[in-house]
Amino acid sequence: MRVAVIEAAALGAAVCLLATPPPGAPVPLAPATAAAAATAATAATVAAGPGSAVPGEDAPAPIRNWPGERLAEGLTLYRGTLGDPSGPGRWTVTVTGGGKPDRLLDAAAAAALARRLAAAGFEPEVETITAPGYAGVPGGPLGRRIRVGGYGTRAAAAALAERIEKAGFTAAAEPAGQDPVELEPDGGLRAVVRVAVLDPRRYRGEITATYGRALARRETTTSMAREHGAILAVNGGYFVMHRKDGLPGVPAGIGVYDGRLESLATNGRAALLLGDRPRVARLTTEMTVAAGGRRREIDGVNREPGKIRNCGGVGGDLPTEAPRHDVTCTDPSEVVLFTPALGGATPGGDGVEVVLDRDGRVVRQRGRGGPIPAGGRVLAGIGEGATWLAAHARPGTRLAVHQRVLDETGRTVDLGDDDVVNGGPELIRDGRIHIDVAADGVYRPEDPGFLYRWAIRRGPRVMLGIDGHGRLLLLVADGRQPGYSDGLSLLEGARFLLRLGARDAINLDGGGSVTLAVRGRLGNRPSDGTERTVGDAILFLPPAREDG
Repeated sequence: MRVAVIEAAALGAAVCLLATPPPGAPVPLAPATAAAAATAATAATVAAGPGSAVPGEDAPAPIRNWPGERLAEGLTLYRGTLGDPSGPGRWTVTVTGGGKPDRLLDAAAAAALARRLAAAGFEPEVETITAPGYAGVPGGPLGRRIRVGGYGTRAAAAALAERIEKAGFTAAAEPAGQDPVELEPDGGLRAVVRVAVLDPRRYRGEITATYGRALARRETTTSMAREHGAILAVNGGYFVMHRKDGLPGVPAGIGVYDGRLESLATNGRAALLLGDRPRVARLTTEMTVAAGGRRREIDGVNREPGKIRNCGGVGGDLPTEAPRHDVTCTDPSEVVLFTPALGGATPGGDGVEVVLDRDGRVVRQRGRGGPIPAGGRVLAGIGEGATWLAAHARPGTRLAVHQRVLDETGRTVDLGDDDVVNGGPELIRDGRIHIDVAADGVYRPEDPGFLYRWAIRRGPRVMLGIDGHGRLLLLVADGRQPGYSDGLSLLEGARFLLRLGARDAINLDGGGSVTLAVRGRLGNRPSDGTERTVGDAILFLPPAREDG
């Protein structure tokens, strides 16, 4: 039995370009450490696609020789492959204590499992996983994993996994390329990416966000793109996927569309503000309802009362009011505001609802579950929230709803008619990599291994950066498709955006949601094998036609 310690060590804040190669040649990268230089053969190569060779004089240096398509004046889409697409890759077998292969073990469980494997005649390797390069993570390991063997083909690894399974263990053949080079030096990197570069000084179109026809209804990115005539579109923020976690389709974090706040923030988490000058900011929302001299906090907007997806709410949510990605917090006493954007009836259940007209006057009280009047709103209360509404929001009473969106400096954000899409974690701040996974809820103290499987392992990603000239850098990486594209870790994506010149950057919804639409047609290869319906999308609309 061999025990190894493998750290997810950062290769450095920046991986710099050595030289601009001739068209079609690999782009060599300079690793930041000697150890990485000895183990990592990381390069960017160009995969020519149909359609369009466009000179890239204005493109960032790392993609200047990539083939591109000019979608509009000031908006060009490039396609390339990061890493070495010619290598066969490496396959290994991950053995677990009965869970999925991306689940880590604690020290005692890993040692016991390794002893059992060795006694059965196998040669396990216990690897300790840490996470330098990600801020907000306490010292020490995230956990351990056990691997056996290394092969050049999937078939060979699968044969070993079958032998291990027959011996009474849980095993899976996995491509080593799912892990970044820090964890798997021999795994290689193969990531097919698209990069859209938008220069606001030349682009005369509009960048906006849409939830489609209804907030509580999932739609595909391509359908939303076609509906609005978008030149380019990409899936947007996190959203509720399953009914057990709330209302499917609604944002799991802040959602602002045409200046209307339709979902409250995961307080303190990074978000993307669109408009004339897009930016990344950590946002907090405050909302209250007042009846006469009585005032109460509003806990949420357009979501299931009592369920807060990704947490980060107010009013005593459990287990925490801090952001917790992919966790649904609960609160038995809430008041939630519903608007016509919901697109249907409010959810039923115990509690009270009050229906407001367009002037904020209470039209009637009712049980939970019913239509939202055009131009009006509905307040739903459960627990103490229901008691408050029943006492203070009687028919004829005029209610005043107040809201504020604050950035991390405490300044009020003027929404105007702009849009805000939730996301996180923040990737780059002021020209330096800054991935605070604790502040953005990706590091969970009660489940440290979540960081490994969600952020450190490679996967499909959507990331958006803003460079020093105000240009938008949209990075879309396919992933989880061995032999085609493994994807990127958060750190790898941040490094590449930094090389492209990003001064600030944010991660948006990834995984099976990753979808790029080019003129209404699918422009990438989603990891689910088909396009997923999502909550909202970011649209790049063409310039408005001028009459005459």
